[in-house]
Amino acid sequence: MQKLYTPAGEALAGIPWNDYPRPRLVREDWLCLNGDWEFSCGGRTETIRVPFCPESLLSGVDRLVPPGEEMLYRRRFTLPADWAGKRILLHFGAVSRIAVVRLNGVTVAVHDNGYLPFEAEVTAQLRPGENELTVRAVNDLSPKHPWGKQRQARGGMWYTPVSGIWQTVWLEAVPETYIRGLSVETGDTWAEITADGVSDGTVTLDGRDHPLSGGRVHIDLDDPIPWSPEDPYLYRFTVTAGADRVSSYFALRTLTVAEYGGIPRLCLNGRPYFFHGVLDQGYWSDGLYTPASPEGFEEDIRAMKALGFNTLRKHIKLEPQRFYYDCDRLGMIVFQDMVNCGKYAYLRDTALPTLGFLKHRDDTLHTDPETRQNFLRAMEETVLTLREHPCICLWTVFNEGWGQFLADDAYRRLRELDRTRFIDTTSGWFHQKKSDVDSLHIYFQKLHFGRESRPQLLSEFGGWCYKLPEHSYNLRKTYGYRQYADRETFLRELRALYDGQVIPLARQGLCGAIYTQLSDVEDETNGFLTYDRRARKAEPQELAYIADRLREAVKP
Repeated sequence: MQKLYTPAGEALAGIPWNDYPRPRLVREDWLCLNGDWEFSCGGRTETIRVPFCPESLLSGVDRLVPPGEEMLYRRRFTLPADWAGKRILLHFGAVSRIAVVRLNGVTVAVHDNGYLPFEAEVTAQLRPGENELTVRAVNDLSPKHPWGKQRQARGGMWYTPVSGIWQTVWLEAVPETYIRGLSVETGDTWAEITADGVSDGTVTLDGRDHPLSGGRVHIDLDDPIPWSPEDPYLYRFTVTAGADRVSSYFALRTLTVAEYGGIPRLCLNGRPYFFHGVLDQGYWSDGLYTPASPEGFEEDIRAMKALGFNTLRKHIKLEPQRFYYDCDRLGMIVFQDMVNCGKYAYLRDTALPTLGFLKHRDDTLHTDPETRQNFLRAMEETVLTLREHPCICLWTVFNEGWGQFLADDAYRRLRELDRTRFIDTTSGWFHQKKSDVDSLHIYFQKLHFGRESRPQLLSEFGGWCYKLPEHSYNLRKTYGYRQYADRETFLRELRALYDGQVIPLARQGLCGAIYTQLSDVEDETNGFLTYDRRARKAEPQELAYIADRLREAVKP
């Protein structure tokens, strides 16, 4: 296998990911704990660069951690002098999968989801001068918990596992009474802001102060500007409550279903909108789950926007808050997948349904109560963690039956959590009754609609490979759904696919199409970008016209 650095990874210096990690609730007093940590695993003690997993090049360790093997992280830190007298919160963006966190020998947090953030107040465990922080982590790849596309024996559509710390570790100082969180509910012309943890204070928006009452304020907006990929307008505001002050933002955008000419359409801000997107696995050649720098997200988003795309389907993975913020501010819609639990079977879950068999089975297969409970708990925490990001316009619950159970009940639970977004309950096949879209995956057949009368979504298609060996991870194997030896043929047939099938279907009622995929990943060479992000397989002038035709196709 070739070791491939991204340009940013090759130039990495200083403390990695030393940017404020929570853009929707920003404070001045924070301390980044990324950088060099002591790392012990498998009888070896060495230095690891956090927040990169030990399997990655950028970590400096660059080796697989066997499932179930314990990793021990250790580092020391001293608090800034001006934090004296304040409450101190310790944050982890994500640790895969089980984490036991100790500060000065005292356990302060235990967490068992490898994709979600967690925090602990550690004021009482701190001491003057130097403090010691340790993390014991185990990635057991248990199917009873969210596991994504990780596999110890990687290959094909399965990727190198990610163990241990893979997002930012940081501290922040807060006053005795502080703003614990912000939520914003919006309409076409108004916003209602709620500050959790405080009753009184002031929201400052567009130079005007609005008093909080019971931690809440309703603000009517003059000349409201809706958010869209074409105009990603954000309303930025600050909240001051006693000694605490935070900054944040919100956006106005509505998502509805309406009929035009008897055709159900997905609408953004009251108008039919075509969700022209790509599948985004969120893997990088040198950092695996974590790009070399936060700018890696922006570069991917801008590259896809340049090709005319307005949507990323974030596939079976959650990202740091920075990714969603960049989509918010740059104007990129996100279709967010839940991360799967449950055992996977290739014949049952992929091969036969792809060929047209077993697509309409029931969904009672995954019966383990612990697995079900863990999935539902993770689904709820995912929504609560990400729902303030306007870029997210659709939640995907189950993908191709991976861990699927009682999908209609999952839809109802998710709808109670979020009444503002579209829900794709069963992406691909094994459809049940409850979903906002009829969602198909089509790789080896002519593109077509499903059987149902609800809005039609092609949530995966394409996956065509054009391999650039000098930028490819695996020179011996290639995984994809059609292979091309030269760029000209690849682009000619790709354009013909959109011109001859996607655009005509959009005129007839197709509401969105997600091409596989944004970048190559390990054996897969079906991306618009290579795995190392050093080369692109299409230029904007070659594909951007497709977006214009799709916009015209859905105009009422």
